Amino acid sequence: MLQLFGSGLISLWLEMAGVQPKPVDALEFFTLNSRPGLVLAPDSHPFAANTVQAYLQQLEATGLERNNQGIWLQSGPVLLANNQGTQPLPAASITKVATSLAALKTWGPSHQFETLVSATGPINNGVVRGDLVIQGGGDPFFVWEEAIALGNSLNRMGIKRITGNLVISGNFAMNYKTNPLQAGQLLQQAMNAATWSREVTAQYLTMPQGTPRPQVAIAGTVHVASLPNPKQILLVRHRSLPLSEILKEMNIYSNNEMSEMLAQNLGGAQVVQSIAATAAKVPRQEIQLINGSGLGVENRISPRAACAMLMAIQRKLLPAQLSVADLFPVSGRDRRGTMEARRIPQAAVIKTGTLRDVSALTGVLPTRDRGLVWFTIINRGTNVEDLRARQDQLLQRLLKQWQVTATVPAAIAPRSSNSIPIPLGAASRNEILYGG
Repeated sequence: MLQLFGSGLISLWLEMAGVQPKPVDALEFFTLNSRPGLVLAPDSHPFAANTVQAYLQQLEATGLERNNQGIWLQSGPVLLANNQGTQPLPAASITKVATSLAALKTWGPSHQFETLVSATGPINNGVVRGDLVIQGGGDPFFVWEEAIALGNSLNRMGIKRITGNLVISGNFAMNYKTNPLQAGQLLQQAMNAATWSREVTAQYLTMPQGTPRPQVAIAGTVHVASLPNPKQILLVRHRSLPLSEILKEMNIYSNNEMSEMLAQNLGGAQVVQSIAATAAKVPRQEIQLINGSGLGVENRISPRAACAMLMAIQRKLLPAQLSVADLFPVSGRDRRGTMEARRIPQAAVIKTGTLRDVSALTGVLPTRDRGLVWFTIINRGTNVEDLRARQDQLLQRLLKQWQVTATVPAAIAPRSSNSIPIPLGAASRNEILYGG
């Protein structure tokens, strides 16, 4: 009978996924699931399935129902283990995988959000005779360092005083505060070191030594405008960090505000849901979202869909020479955020999710014998700490059987160490447009 992996295209796909091809009956393979991107062959060595069954039995012994526990493990097109794998379950912050995928599909990994700074009056001897206008472009990661750098750019232009108001227009947020009035007040404070709080000073001290303390005094107050003043003089174009770096920060700390801002910029939860399902090639009913962060049990994703979304992200990043390790926490490398206190195998790329009665984990585990193993575990139960520990133990048991890779596979290696990301507060991302 026809051997499926005689196909050069599929063999190449498997090689990229870190899987050693082996013969599988083609008819059996394709009748498992006819949807594109979801075809899976059964594992002929049921170690993973047996290990997962033992894991489920242990959960049942603690009083948890098996039907509330979702698990999906696959290596390339090989299904290793499945329990409620196609059932949408409360996914908590695994929702951020959907938001990340939708953002990448819409903007691309190198996209930078722009914030424009203008003046409504002439500039004489370092004084703007009018308002300073901020036109936001949806940057979800405009924080103290960025505001300090913006103030310093104005100072380099010779601007030290604004006689009018600070006017906020467009989609501007600061320190994850989306209320434009509040965001503007934070910006006004950050651009004038004479008004800094302890919080601003503490964040300033994390910036490169020798960074100037900005002095931009605004005489008026913060106003919000729905439409920008047409008589504006463009001063500075501020560009955010690249989207890939914004997503990495969002996912390391599982930042709800950032993910909500991105989802709203994309058009809302339903748009995120649609883009993610299409990109991952999963049935739309397997991704059910009410927001972009995962807050609330109404956000439901099937374990299969979570894996499929991660693999779709991997495919999207490949042309940019990036991998999922550039967007999500890596065990052993990223020791901050949600990775703290976890015992996840080294080099695994993961995304966590937690609610009061949900503990979720999705990612990819590099192994010697099975290549890249994509996994999702969604547990329902109130003892979240115990569920986390059991998830980590399950991955450790699987890795003990499949063995550790000698080196991290190139497919999920982070970007070259020679490529140093431009840090927060970098002056190079502020383009001065006014020549005075």
